[in-house]
Amino acid sequence: MGKPRIRCAIYTRKSSDEGLDQDFNSLDAQFEACAAYIASQRHEGWSAGKARYDDGGISGGTIDRPALQRLLADIDAGLVQMVVVYKIDRLTRSLADFAKLVERFDAAGCSFVSVTQAFNTASSMGRLTLNVLLSFAQFEREVTAERIRDKIAASKKKGLWMGGVPPLGYDPHPDPKIRGLVVNAEEARTVRAVFDLYDDLGCLNAVMRRANEMGLRSKLHRFRSGRVQGGNPFSRGQIYALLRNPIYIGKIRHKTQVWDGQHEPIIDAAVWDRVQAKLQAASVRPRGRKTAARQTGATPVAPLTGKLRDETGDRLTPTHTRRHGRQIRYYVSNRLISGGTDPRGWRLPAPALERAVADTIAQLLSNRARDHRICATPDLSRGDAIQGKVRQVASRLSEGAPDLLKKILDDGRIGKNSIVLRLKTDGLAEALGLQSDEIDPAALAIEAPFDLRRRGVEGKIIVGDRAPQPDRTLLRALARAHTWVADLHGGKPLSDIAAATAHSESYIRTRSQLAFLSPAIQGAILDGRQPIDLTLERIIRKPVPLDWDNQARVYGFGSDQTPP
Repeated sequence: MGKPRIRCAIYTRKSSDEGLDQDFNSLDAQFEACAAYIASQRHEGWSAGKARYDDGGISGGTIDRPALQRLLADIDAGLVQMVVVYKIDRLTRSLADFAKLVERFDAAGCSFVSVTQAFNTASSMGRLTLNVLLSFAQFEREVTAERIRDKIAASKKKGLWMGGVPPLGYDPHPDPKIRGLVVNAEEARTVRAVFDLYDDLGCLNAVMRRANEMGLRSKLHRFRSGRVQGGNPFSRGQIYALLRNPIYIGKIRHKTQVWDGQHEPIIDAAVWDRVQAKLQAASVRPRGRKTAARQTGATPVAPLTGKLRDETGDRLTPTHTRRHGRQIRYYVSNRLISGGTDPRGWRLPAPALERAVADTIAQLLSNRARDHRICATPDLSRGDAIQGKVRQVASRLSEGAPDLLKKILDDGRIGKNSIVLRLKTDGLAEALGLQSDEIDPAALAIEAPFDLRRRGVEGKIIVGDRAPQPDRTLLRALARAHTWVADLHGGKPLSDIAAATAHSESYIRTRSQLAFLSPAIQGAILDGRQPIDLTLERIIRKPVPLDWDNQARVYGFGSDQTPP
């Protein structure tokens, strides 16, 4: 009886992109060594897969690498039983990441072998040896990182430019051996114009509008890969960063330290000092009437205070934190504030929750007024007047009226799938100009679906039935994918498509997958009926499954969201 077949995958990695454009590079050398090792184990049933998993120019200190993620997906799918690498540090240089990878390999019945180091993870001795070697690999990576950081700090202290995209107004020194900057005369005029505008206007928004009217643009930079960055109208944030950059007075900044640079200044010290003084004064100035009203107490900061409870009956308490100088408000289950760590506790973004509750109440009132169900006894003679009053109340709630929301909401409860609200009879009657006994008790109770979806770092609250909401990024990517796939079918090489679009081949390859989504999913994206957490990043993170039913499961089209 022959040996069982062991499907092998070769993984290669190189930390820098130096030499990757050569016909035979380091990744190819690693691949050939691993392929030869697999061939030598043919009598054990080993066979190499056709797919290549190459990560060029990516550090081993992270596992967020495209090829490695594809490899892990294939391992989870049962397509790989043995991972072959040239050295263990090609897979990872982090001991913690290595432990996670081996655990994931074991769960999928996959082993790991190093060609130049005679052990594998199939034995306990091999695991011990790997852990020891990886400890040294991680130590080497951390020491190297410390040396680089120390070198950058020492170089900047001498006023040297340490690379990267140069700021607007400067270009890298034409001699690659000199770490310095030279003034770009045309861009320098743009920098001086921005400083002069702020010196005159003293307002970032006004400077942004005037700069765009004058046709001023951010720095246009072309990378070696052909990718183009910048050359766009200035945003408010870009103008602020430009005005705060000490490089324009001949300085070099490193973290919190500022050193004299070896490049020529663009801005005079007197102009710089005036601009910084105005920026500092503007940073402590109250922003608009809403802020002033809150400071005087005219507007309640948290209109839902004491109104809502979570599914356990715990009250949702307003709290806030400060991030980058901004106050961010939340409603939090009270047990979390008192030091608890209950995973069932709620932490909801306050503005989104207040807006969702107000919109839900506004929609209920509008629907009941349309059907003449606000009053306990319908009065057709006053129907139009009541509808008009309801429209005014609903409009105020939707536009943001925290005092009104506080007046008409009595209490509520939030669960995993629903939110239940109860309105105050007196408050609603007063808002609508009615008597309390005229209000239909059924109009005071609201129950609607409730969900909290996380999209990146943003929590999005969904109350009620979500209206179709097309994702512009997804729509644009889907249209491009069909164009690129049509070009490929027509015989146009991938390299030509990449060159014509100023994107890399991997960029074209990963996004072209959208053309292979099922017609039902593509239709849902076009109509805006996709799940709220279905983003372009989520789709291109892993290869698109070929099975349409599997696509529906992977991308969150459950039984209640299955595309037609």
